[in-house]
Amino acid sequence: MKLTVFGATGGIGGELVRQALDAGHEVTAVVRDPARLTVTGDRLEVFRADLTDPEVVRPAVAGRDAVLSGLGARTRKDAGVAARVTRTVLRAMEAEGVRRVLVVSAGPVGPEPADGVVDRAARGLVSRVLKGVYDDLREMEAELARSGTDWTSVRPPRLQNKPLTGTYRTVVGGFPPRGRFIARADVAHAMLRMITDEGTVKQGVGVAY
Repeated sequence: MKLTVFGATGGIGGELVRQALDAGHEVTAVVRDPARLTVTGDRLEVFRADLTDPEVVRPAVAGRDAVLSGLGARTRKDAGVAARVTRTVLRAMEAEGVRRVLVVSAGPVGPEPADGVVDRAARGLVSRVLKGVYDDLREMEAELARSGTDWTSVRPPRLQNKPLTGTYRTVVGGFPPRGRFIARADVAHAMLRMITDEGTVKQGVGVAY
């Protein structure tokens, strides 16, 4: 497949690029600073772009089978970036007739899992502390829902920098019970697997160990 990855210099974005190349896909990595991209490969195209103008982004998504985004706020001060950049990407995709897009959101944005009281309390505390970040992700998901794309929002819990396992749980329209952690590498793995999974189209998907 021909894939475009936004946020390719981030933890999940970098894993998306690396794993997609390893699987034999052609990858366009959209970055602001190419020097920060550590992944290399014969089937890799690096596309430098300011992600504020859909017209600038259109060549990066034209003719692609799917677009994947690991973009999101790295700190509370960055809140707003996910919705803003996703809006640009969606406009570019719609202009080029590209339909499939998968993005990273977060577990607390989706329905509350049927966990124990302790897990619900912890989830509520995190949601209050990171309210601006999660409000940004909710607006991002609203942008997806308003678009004409075949979107999937992948909602992980707390992220870890650990090796790929390929073993995790997913729940379409919900969240895995007692799912507290997942490696960024496994989030990327799940996203790549979902590209061709019609059951995840226009859905939020919880993913966790």
